[in-house]
Order: sequence, then C-alpha cells, then structure tokens
Amino acid sequence: MDTRRSEQAGGANHVGKAQVGSLAPGRVVGDGRYRLLAQFGVDERGDAHLWRARDGQLKRDVALTLLVGDPADPEAARLARRTLERATHASKFGHGGVARVLDVLALGSGVTSSEGLLGVVVAEWTKGSDLVDLVAQRPVAPAAAARMVQALAEAVEQAHQNGLVLGLDHPQRLRLTPSGALKLAFPGPLPEATLRDDVKALGAVLYLLLTGRWALPGGPPAIPAAPMTPQNRIVPPRQLVPTVPADLSSLAVRTIEDGGNGGIRTSAAILRVLDQVAEEEERTQLIKAVGGDPAEPDGTVWTTKKPVKDVARRRKLALGVTVLVVATVVILAWGGLMLINAFQGDSKVSGPTINVADPPASSQPAGKPPVTSPAPASSQPPAVGAAVPPQSVAVYNPEGKGDNPGRAKYATDGNPDTVWRTEKYRQQLPVVKPGVGLIVVFKDPINLSQVKITGTAGTKVEIRSATAKNPDLADTKVIGNGDLKDGETTIPLAQPTQGEYFIVWITQLGDADGQFMTEIGDLAFLPAG
Repeated sequence: MDTRRSEQAGGANHVGKAQVGSLAPGRVVGDGRYRLLAQFGVDERGDAHLWRARDGQLKRDVALTLLVGDPADPEAARLARRTLERATHASKFGHGGVARVLDVLALGSGVTSSEGLLGVVVAEWTKGSDLVDLVAQRPVAPAAAARMVQALAEAVEQAHQNGLVLGLDHPQRLRLTPSGALKLAFPGPLPEATLRDDVKALGAVLYLLLTGRWALPGGPPAIPAAPMTPQNRIVPPRQLVPTVPADLSSLAVRTIEDGGNGGIRTSAAILRVLDQVAEEEERTQLIKAVGGDPAEPDGTVWTTKKPVKDVARRRKLALGVTVLVVATVVILAWGGLMLINAFQGDSKVSGPTINVADPPASSQPAGKPPVTSPAPASSQPPAVGAAVPPQSVAVYNPEGKGDNPGRAKYATDGNPDTVWRTEKYRQQLPVVKPGVGLIVVFKDPINLSQVKITGTAGTKVEIRSATAKNPDLADTKVIGNGDLKDGETTIPLAQPTQGEYFIVWITQLGDADGQFMTEIGDLAFLPAG
C-alpha cells in the first residue's frame, strides 16, 4: 500500500486501536477466506474500514467493509448488528450504481471475537478510480459532474422506492467506474442513517466534484472541508469556482442544508434538475458536432461517458431541432419578401398618420383652445404621495451573494433603460432556488402603499417587509404581490405598511429564449398620501 493511500485511509483513533493496527495487507479475515490487499478509506463515524481483498475460495477480488470494535461492548455490538441487517436487506437490491452485496458476516457466523471485528460486508469489487484521487488535482467540469451524480441519484431514487437506505454519505465509499459513472463500492449504511442522509449525500458529492471540498461532517482527512459563511451556512460552489453554473451551485447547497425555504429533500427533485442540465449539455454537444468543434472553449474534451437517455427524450430533442430549422426558413422567407417590397416601392399614395382622437390644430376655430374629450373616470385607488427614493439597494439572496450584485443600483436610478438582471437559469423557480430579489433601505421609515415596477413580463413578485438589512426569508412578511406586465406594473399593498426595509422578491422568472431570467429597469416606492 503506497504512502498516499495510507494517509487517506488512516483515522480510527478511539475504539479498537489494537485491532486497527493488526489490519494490514496480507492479513486474512472471515474464517480465513479473505486476504486483505489494500485499504481505501475509513468511515470513522461507524469504525468502518474499507478494504480491497482477495476471495481465496472463488479467486476474485472483493470489497470489504470491516466493522471494527470490541465484541465485549454491548452498544458497539448493537450498532454493528443494525448495519449488518441493513446490508442484508441491500443484498436483494440490484442497480448499476450500487455494488452487489455478496455476503454479510456477523459474530459467530463467519467472524470470530479474536479477529477484533464486529462484522464484515462483502461486495463485488468495483474497477475504476478512487473518488478522492479524482478530485485531488482539480474539480470536475460541471457538465461531467452533473452526469456522474445523475447516475448515482437514479440508484438512490430506486432504492428509496424500495424502502432502502444506501448509506453513501462518505466519499471513500464511492468509486468512479471506467464508464464514467459513480458507484457505491462499499455498501453498509450507518445504524442511524436515514433516507434524508442519502439525499444530502448526493448534494455533498456534487459539491465535492465541483469544488474538491466535502460539505458533510465526518469526511476523510485527505479532503478539505467546505468553507462556511459567518452565518454558519455553506459557501456556494459558484463563489469558490466561478465557472460553476448557478443552477448546479444552488442545487448542491439546497440539497445539503436542512431547514430554510426551498430545500431539496428528495432524489426525484435532484434528478429533475440534473436531467435538465444533461439535456442542455446534449443539445450543446449536438450544436458543436454540427459546427465541427468537439471541445469546450478552454480546449477540454469530455471523456466521461454520459448515461444513456431514453427514447422519448431524444425524440423531443429531435422535434425541437426540427422546429428550430422550420422557424429559421420561415423567417428567412419573410425577410426576403420584405426586401423585395422595399425595392419595388408602394404604388399607393401615403400621407402622414393622423390620430383621430385628437383633431388637427387647423380644424380648431381661431382664438379658441383645442377641444378635448372628458377624461374617463379612473378605476385607480386614491392618489398617493410622491415616490420616495431608497437610501440603498442590494441583491437579496439568503442562500449566497446573489445575482449580479454590482448592477443592483440600476433598479432605483430612475432610468428604465439601465437594468438589474438575474442570472439566466435552465430551471424555473423554485426548483433552482426559492427566489431572488432586491432589498431596499430607506433613511427614515415610510408608510408604503404601492410599488411600481418596470421589468420583464411574466415575472411573479412579492413585496415583503423586513425588520433588518439581511433577514432570513422566514423572518420577512408578504404585504403584496403581482405579475409584471409589459411596461410599468403597479402592485398595491393590501394595506399601507410602515417600515425602513422592503424586499422585491421574485418567485417566478420571465422567459429568456427557453431559459429563465428577469430584468428590473426601475422601482418606485409610493407612500400613502
């Protein structure tokens, strides 16, 4: 075993030190059947030592999860039995993302007390690469990371439908197969592991691939821990690696973190986002194939094989490309006709456009003011006070630094032509994140009555009041809402609200050529008169 592997695998330092020291290459365990070859990690939370071994009877390599502990310790023995029970149940589960459990050995049934072990889980050996080695040099490209986690998420989803916990919340339990898929190579979930732990593990694995850092407790010493914000929240991958797409960055954080708003708690929800990312990548690769450019702009060529997509999805993609081609032909034909008309001219006499609602000035009697029609009765609420400019404006995103914070000032500069915009997302809110918006601060409290917004049509917004500059979303209160139309939209509040801090919170983005984005050109805050 090389020195680096020894450093990665080291770590058990509390229960069973003497037994741990005797676990060395060449030792035989399991009634003399399995000879240890190399250690691949230690999950210290359950004293689970992960080894590659040789099955002396069937002459094949296997993966061993050795549960180390003192057989005289009743609590340790109980926890080991629970892990072995779960591993036995998993032996009936078959999926390409999980190594098949071949045998489960317990005290008195394949394991003796003299071995210093409480049990052994035997699984088929997974060829490929160690996940720690994979991220040791640099993070994985985002599209490749999404494909890797996608295959693992499919295994989790199927296992959870069968009521099984896989226990993949430790990076050294996973391996990357030669086909480029992640696989649970060392089965044996911890005694208290839950379905939620499996889901959080998917987010942590995605975070690890994108950043090279582990975001859950109990990770190996060979992998640095994910950094935390002063509010004790995980720093999003996008802040560490700017090339990470916003949707993948948000997916990782929202899957890992408990509580809050908009958290992702099921593998099915993760798969929906990853499917969208994979479909977008497939479309991009198709365009590149037509253009003859097989590489990314930085020269990287994908070598990871992506999971096979179903026929229905490929049919939809082909239909989409066909529609795009037909639309292009129609637009070109229309342009050609317009060009022909421009050169041929128009045989009809044309004159200036006249607004029949306002008669020309020449039709008015001399010396008399123009005749005007009475204004229709207004259906608007009573007049309110003049707009109050905020003292400051900033992007509000409780999950990170937010979208384009440097442009936030353009939303309140009084010029609709200068805009603040969100990132462009492949998924609509709240799948990507619970929302995004702007928080404004007034020098003195105002009695807000309505908000006028010039922004992207189709956007859904909430007006929220807050009591601090950086509040949690749960601590804010919805006081008005509405859908943005073309031009300026007025959102009246249910009743005037006194305060210094208000949030324009976007819960649905506008359409942006098949993706989702919103621009805010101007905000006006009007107090009650």
